[in-house]
Amino acid sequence: MPSLARPARGKSPDPTTAWAEAAVRGDFVVGDLVRYACERHLRDIRDAARRGYFWRPELAQRVLDFFPSLFTITDGPAAGKPFHLLPYQVFCAGSLMGWVNAEGRWRFRSAWIETGKGQAKSPLMAGLGLYAMGWCGFERSQVYSIAANKQTANVLFKDAVAMCRAQVPGYDEGDSLEGLGHIVTSGENDNVWKLWHPASKSFFLPLAGGAAQSGPRPRMVLADEIHEFTSDAQIEIWRRAITKVAGSAMMVLGTNTPATAQLVGTSYSETAQKIARGEIRDDTQFAFVARVDKKDRETVFDNEACWQKALPALGITYPIANIREEVQTARTRLSTASSVKRLYFGIPTGAADFWISEEKWAAVLAPVDDETIAALKGCRCWLSLDLSKKNDLTALTATWVDGAGVFWQKTWYWTTKDGLADRAKSDQAPYEEWVEEGHLVAVDGATIDKSFVAAQVAALCAEHNVVELVFDPAHMADFETACEEIGFAAWRYKGPKEPQGTGLKMVPHAQGTKVMFEDKQHCMPRSIERFEDRILKETIVIDDSPVTYSCAANAAIVTDGQKNRAFDKKRSRGRIDGIVTSAMGAGAAEADGLGGASGALFLDLDS
Repeated sequence: MPSLARPARGKSPDPTTAWAEAAVRGDFVVGDLVRYACERHLRDIRDAARRGYFWRPELAQRVLDFFPSLFTITDGPAAGKPFHLLPYQVFCAGSLMGWVNAEGRWRFRSAWIETGKGQAKSPLMAGLGLYAMGWCGFERSQVYSIAANKQTANVLFKDAVAMCRAQVPGYDEGDSLEGLGHIVTSGENDNVWKLWHPASKSFFLPLAGGAAQSGPRPRMVLADEIHEFTSDAQIEIWRRAITKVAGSAMMVLGTNTPATAQLVGTSYSETAQKIARGEIRDDTQFAFVARVDKKDRETVFDNEACWQKALPALGITYPIANIREEVQTARTRLSTASSVKRLYFGIPTGAADFWISEEKWAAVLAPVDDETIAALKGCRCWLSLDLSKKNDLTALTATWVDGAGVFWQKTWYWTTKDGLADRAKSDQAPYEEWVEEGHLVAVDGATIDKSFVAAQVAALCAEHNVVELVFDPAHMADFETACEEIGFAAWRYKGPKEPQGTGLKMVPHAQGTKVMFEDKQHCMPRSIERFEDRILKETIVIDDSPVTYSCAANAAIVTDGQKNRAFDKKRSRGRIDGIVTSAMGAGAAEADGLGGASGALFLDLDS
């Protein structure tokens, strides 16, 4: 395995820049995104002064010296030894403290540090918090540790407590920052809830979930495990608080690679990656993203040489034997393969227990925009609709079949404005953001007016070659009433011997595991099988909507004794309406033969 040793002194003026230069030279293995971050640092040393930002290596060196001067390592094989920062931590900590603006204020207002699991991000962030609290020369510094829940917020905070109670290197045996009076703790034993630095009248406090601090003026906010956040509301509140501070202030966000279904972490990570690549110019955000490269993903379990790209502490404090064991388990238990790829190697899979291969699912996603839909005019079309009972989520999916037999799917979503924030919290889904971004329509009232849905169905039928609408019988009467109210002709198919109607033909689609053999009777076991076949063979294009991705990630499958499968809404992790209608659409289109030789509209009315 290539060496990850510290770059030799003397090649550059300071350790932070030395590590960046060595990474760019290829002296050790880093991924493209880390190399971009290093190139940015070196480029900024040359020209950032024109924009009012200055590299102060002595300030960087000060924080690098701070860690081993005051802290000993509190856990693992190196416990009791001075806390010398790991090589990648030298680059991160040095960059954060060494870059300033013309007034001497910290340049970076926010930092994103993403690595694989077990790379000592929490101790690094805890030490930075203590440094900002009492050893930067600031009076009344407020430092906060935040996370999605209290337990996670306390992980980082307890690291800080342990560091304050550990032996200070070079002092008499038993001397600690707490014992010497430099730090005062509120609470006893393992129940410490606040750290104080009396000399500067500063404190360090953990907060979690919806917890808030009255009128905070934070010097530093440390947000751990961002991939666990289901809403960015708390992060944004603290980000705005940081912005209001006139002097040095910073939010440091640390995380493992988020799953693609973890929308908050994914959004922040994508922004950090764009900053690293130079696609977005933000001089006030530091971005360090340690992942294997895309070219490594298919062979990551066999290619140990690329592991250090996501695990920069590998072979230093993180034994390679540990990750080999994880990989071996992932080889024999496919259910853990996705989580290992994400947590250790930075491959952004959808979820550890996604209902189908996340890689295959991601491969069929692409924008299906107005221009694409216009190009599909004349193609046979199927739509699928899930009408919510009251105010949950209503989904309408259109499935077109092009001349090559490829399926194209687009889903529209509705919910109600009333109680939107509460539902977002209970469902752990960013409904308000989706509404603002146009992925979800919020209608007035406490229940969804089905006339909105009927109007969309009527518009699609007017523009496209829709053959039939396939529906879940639950709540169907509401939709039929809405069609009558807007003057849209539609009729329910009841069997080959029953009279035909005029307008849109609507055919039932069963939802359980029972396989239907009656003519024109669609059922979920067959639809799921046909839908999966399309995904695995990549003969379907699904609109890349975050709502649809969320539905897919939430989905749970129930299987009966004959291995017939259906989506189970009660066991699912959240709303799955969009994935239900997508499966119905693909299944019914395939049922007509030749990859869907006719068009159809599908309606699932069960909430």
